[in-house]
Amino acid sequence: MVIQPKVRGFICTTAHPDGCQAIVKEQIDYIKSQPHANGPKRVLVVGASMGYGLASRITAAYSFGAATIGVIFDKPASGNRTATAGWYNTAAFEAFAHADGLYAETINGDAYSQEIKDKTIALIKKDLGQVDMVVYSLASPRRTMADGTTYSSVLKTVGEPYTNKTIDLKNRVVSDITVNPATDEEVAATVKVMGGEDWKEWIDAMKAAGVLSEQAVTVAYSYIGPVLTHPMYADGSIGKAKDHLFAASKQITAEGVPAYISVNKALVTQSSAAIPIVPLYISILYKVMKAHGCHEGCIEQMYRLMNQKLFNGDAVTDEENRIRLDDLEMQPAIQAEVQELWASIATDNLDTHADIDGYFSDFYRLFGFGADGVDYTADTDPVRTVGNNA
Repeated sequence: MVIQPKVRGFICTTAHPDGCQAIVKEQIDYIKSQPHANGPKRVLVVGASMGYGLASRITAAYSFGAATIGVIFDKPASGNRTATAGWYNTAAFEAFAHADGLYAETINGDAYSQEIKDKTIALIKKDLGQVDMVVYSLASPRRTMADGTTYSSVLKTVGEPYTNKTIDLKNRVVSDITVNPATDEEVAATVKVMGGEDWKEWIDAMKAAGVLSEQAVTVAYSYIGPVLTHPMYADGSIGKAKDHLFAASKQITAEGVPAYISVNKALVTQSSAAIPIVPLYISILYKVMKAHGCHEGCIEQMYRLMNQKLFNGDAVTDEENRIRLDDLEMQPAIQAEVQELWASIATDNLDTHADIDGYFSDFYRLFGFGADGVDYTADTDPVRTVGNNA
């Protein structure tokens, strides 16, 4: 079939297997080209199929020669439907890793469930014995509990409505938007989905099963951002969940496993595309950081995390024991320029004030579109295979 992008809302409902493969290879080639620290040799990545999770898996494998187990929740191709991008990314990563003599196995299922935790622990025991690092990179809109209760997260403010600029990316129109506050129940549900409860359940289950090595560490990902995004993010319903994630890191550490929050840079993801105000901020940020030569994607961020911040001697943290990969984004000179452009941005000056093309390029690349060297007019077999455990 000829596979073209079909966008609905904030997601693309198709994905291109050859494009995903090419983009995974780009990331692998980047890591191969960089100096390497001495890092963990057995790594579990929970949420391993896209974005920061995928980049974490690639970095661990190709910086440290690590054996990796990835937990994903993706769908293979079926009939005239393509697989999800995460499925194609995982198939490509496994193929490259195996060709390079690296252990790489994947479990496909709901990472929140006890069944997938048990299955993952069993695979670790069988093949690796223990792991030295656990990356927790889940980004799900909902979580179903063991009793069948489903919680859904919301992208809202807390306390008061917030009005600021946003962008209709499809039509390239800047307008004002007012975001209403979440109810207490919505905040609680968002914390249930995106907070630290499940991360701690993974670590507790692995400790109980004896599959964490003595030197094991764990890391989860967060974002803070500038003041203009705080009502929607740091101080909003998502921010309350990230506060809970941070509290969980302290508890996990206190109970014997060093746990870090890595505060990462704003990037185009399926999640960030859905947050009002944030895509406009990201498109301006891209413009400024590219002009200053300090723009990074997921793979550059995860390379710095593992090779410069976490495993190159003592961990490099702020006063709250957080790793700050947003250090380049939050440079005062960068933020001052972003704020100046934000104040005057409007529909008629988007091309000079923001990198909308760069935003769209990153969005489509999430789904395997726009990769160099791929013929998107060619017939392509949508079926790809992910390993024995998926």
